Amino acid sequence: MRGKGLWQLGQSITRRLAHVDKRAISRRCFASESDLKKTVLYDLHVANGGKMVPFAGWSMPIQYKDSIMDSTLNCRENGSLFDVSHMCGLSLKGKDCIPFLEKLVIADVAGLAPGTGTLTIFTNEKGGAIDDSVIAKVTNEHIYLVVNAGCRDKDLAHIEEHMKSFTSKGGDVSWHIHDERSLLALQGPLAGPVLQHLTNEDLSKIYFNDFRMLDINGVPCYLTRTGYTGEDGFEISVPSENAVDLAKAILEKSEGKVRLTGLGARDSLRLEAGLCLYGNDMEQHITPIEAGLTWAVGKRRRVEGGFLGAEVILKQIEQGPSIRRVGLFSAGPPARGHSEIQDENGQNIGEITSGGFSPCLKKNIAMGYVKSGSHKAGTKVKIVVRGKSYDGSVTKMPFVPNKYYKRP
Repeated sequence: MRGKGLWQLGQSITRRLAHVDKRAISRRCFASESDLKKTVLYDLHVANGGKMVPFAGWSMPIQYKDSIMDSTLNCRENGSLFDVSHMCGLSLKGKDCIPFLEKLVIADVAGLAPGTGTLTIFTNEKGGAIDDSVIAKVTNEHIYLVVNAGCRDKDLAHIEEHMKSFTSKGGDVSWHIHDERSLLALQGPLAGPVLQHLTNEDLSKIYFNDFRMLDINGVPCYLTRTGYTGEDGFEISVPSENAVDLAKAILEKSEGKVRLTGLGARDSLRLEAGLCLYGNDMEQHITPIEAGLTWAVGKRRRVEGGFLGAEVILKQIEQGPSIRRVGLFSAGPPARGHSEIQDENGQNIGEITSGGFSPCLKKNIAMGYVKSGSHKAGTKVKIVVRGKSYDGSVTKMPFVPNKYYKRP
């Protein structure tokens, strides 16, 4: 996911919606409503009180009739249904699709069992992150992946450029962009029980990061047990003509406990889960190692390399990075992106990349980058917000324990 200030924007809309019309909101977000794309669930969002705002070129709900805080808590206690159809799903096919993809990402794709997946990072020649992506090995000749909406154009151009070079040398790989499909994310403790009502597949045998092609609500879907909240849940790729019916069926089967949930709560949920937001916590100049994602570099890849920026990344694994992503608690007002982080002597040691008030913990939380040596949990820091310095401390992430449904 990519974006800036979703939590803050949602809170502002909650406070000011009665005084600001939609045209004013659109002007704030630097886009006009007529320029925006709409998902097939747009009318469902509006009918349910969705507050629509521009996001990555789309008109998306930032919240509904309930507050962002209530939506966040309901996801953790019951469940949430998110429309994430603005994101881009694609398939790579061919006998060489795996060696092709391994030139672009840090994962050991070949080592994945069919029907399983992982988070990975597309890297550039300097080891920086072009985007993060969830990938799944459908078969040895079919990879399914989802990239962020805000990165779609650059990601597809990057993949296409390298694919042309790869195929010109005899490589067998082709792709299909799934613009005919929509994407729903069902998250929270009721995700499994509710979805089980709509499929004959035994979901108790599908574990975190597993992938299946199966019928849901009588329609062929791609199902990945994953999400962006720290909760158990699923991402469901469904033919667009069936997406509204599936969303309604999920809400109905939950008997009102699973709610439509917008981007504002999605942002606070992922922050509580310690998950990166591309464009805030990861950028093209930040490596996976600096971002605390060393675990995503496959063991075989650490030996063999073979991906863009491998020399930089493998050196950082061996010697350590100069900066590191950390979690932070802070006093005072919530820290925002680019707030300065200082040591106890007032010396600059880094900056905040994401921050807000945690609905679950009832305290300020943030992520940011600090110089190595200042990254250990318990380190006391100062965080500068609107020119004033407030006490803070480095802490481990996730802030809220994850509840992924993992293989026993």
